Amino acid sequence: MEQANMHAPTTPAEFYRNPDQVMRLSRMGSAHPMRLSFLRVLMRRVEAEGWVFDRPVWDVDAKGVGRAVYCARGPVRTYSLVAFAHDLPPEMRSDRVIATAWDATFTLFDGVPSSDDLDRLQANVPYQEAGRITERELSLSRANRSVRLFEHVVDALAQGAQPDIEEIEAVGYLMRTTAVYGSGKFGAADRATIAERPELSAPFQAEMLSVWLTRWFTIDIVNHLARSKGGERAATLDMDICRRLGVGNSTGLGMAPFLVRHPILINNWMFAREEAFARVRSLAAVTEQAKSDLLAALEAANENARTWKSEHPIQVTKLDDLRRDLALIKAHLADWPNADHPWNALWLWAENTLSTEGQEALVSIMLEPHGDLIDGLADCMSADERAQFRIDGAQTVQAQLDILQEHYAWALNVDFDQEDQSAQFWYVSEEKLEPRLGNRFAEEGVDLEQPLGVAHLAKSLYKALQAWPPSARAGEFLLAHPEHRLMVRRAQQAPKHPYAEVRDNLIARDMLPIDLMRCKLAFFGATHFDPRSDKWVRISLFSGAPYPFEMSARGVA
Repeated sequence: MEQANMHAPTTPAEFYRNPDQVMRLSRMGSAHPMRLSFLRVLMRRVEAEGWVFDRPVWDVDAKGVGRAVYCARGPVRTYSLVAFAHDLPPEMRSDRVIATAWDATFTLFDGVPSSDDLDRLQANVPYQEAGRITERELSLSRANRSVRLFEHVVDALAQGAQPDIEEIEAVGYLMRTTAVYGSGKFGAADRATIAERPELSAPFQAEMLSVWLTRWFTIDIVNHLARSKGGERAATLDMDICRRLGVGNSTGLGMAPFLVRHPILINNWMFAREEAFARVRSLAAVTEQAKSDLLAALEAANENARTWKSEHPIQVTKLDDLRRDLALIKAHLADWPNADHPWNALWLWAENTLSTEGQEALVSIMLEPHGDLIDGLADCMSADERAQFRIDGAQTVQAQLDILQEHYAWALNVDFDQEDQSAQFWYVSEEKLEPRLGNRFAEEGVDLEQPLGVAHLAKSLYKALQAWPPSARAGEFLLAHPEHRLMVRRAQQAPKHPYAEVRDNLIARDMLPIDLMRCKLAFFGATHFDPRSDKWVRISLFSGAPYPFEMSARGVA
């Protein structure tokens, strides 16, 4: 976390996990959602502040074409999801980023839109990148139907019946978003415009609110189409089934570089989680309530694992590990607590017994009973990256070498002369301006490589610095070698941000982008991570959570 915003640590160092353990791709690629995930942060605030939700506009015809508005009314401001429903021919339905039409398109509006606002948005939002929005809009998104389940639900409801639960669990969502853009894209409000608002200061709160309201739209549209098709005999989707449904998301390689490009932000996410975990591990006793909550969290994890399906070989293995490890945890808890510092003893047992997948699931389970102790850390997860951007030109070459030896030893040991260690390169596609991976030794475009291979950058900087006098200054060095500016900056940030770097080689042949994606998606709060290749995945958001219209003065998050 930003040092200016952080109290002096009070938890003994022995309870923190080392960055060399936490920031490995194999562990990041086994991350699970938790109390500090962004959608949980949003729901806790909404519940605590008594937000009110309503749908003032529903102008949708019998074919499911039209527009709707969903309002989230907080204590100071109102935000409105403006939804446009379309009649999309099957041949035009695609989850690829190059698609030009979708089943539904959305924007999160700052305030309550007027009729003129809705007309302006209707002329732009359905076209997504081809249209333009303004600073009154905080996000831009689109979604496609999960066709088989969507049609099954509509048909069942139209006949006065409820859909098959097995069909619901097999998919888990009626629609999936293929992009949720924010932070200034296509004319939307820049992050700086909303960063000081308490309700949006935590990361990705506008985007989470947009998706949560989109989930409401998905059940409204199936109920509407069922009534249009079945008339008076049509049933309404049962709320128990509604709660099982989330919003799907189809995400490609474009998400992966985010963790590399925002080192201070990622440090703050990771540090908040590790601080929370260290606080729990340091507790000297277990209350009856905490144990009861722990067992409830374990039961929820078991239910999630039961309905979590994937056909990707890597994920199939992880799911086998997870289900086995959850059974081992349950058996172990039958005789727990049985040691001093029982929470720490539970974790040490897990490190020696469980797979990485099971260990990371246990981290989330152990955090769950301790909201009073850890929820406040959500306020420390954003970052003002500009404050750390300036390079200290007076720092000596020797100081730079010392930092690299201490914080980048994992990179200095990589032999980049081996083809397997340099096999891939990151670039941005000309067509869609989206990140891509190429084969360094088989494809053109290496001259367009993006500086995302931090391990290689660190080792190159280290070699270059060794040729300079130890007392020389960083400013002098960079005047002669400006190509190292990015890595010098990252290295200077490292001592105060121990979790800023992914401590693996991101251009190695065996590097899997899905590991980066799963880590980020777990912080969002995503469940049912389902890789479709090593470069794109499907997940679900808000599965099992209440709907906005259900929120009341009760603990829900």
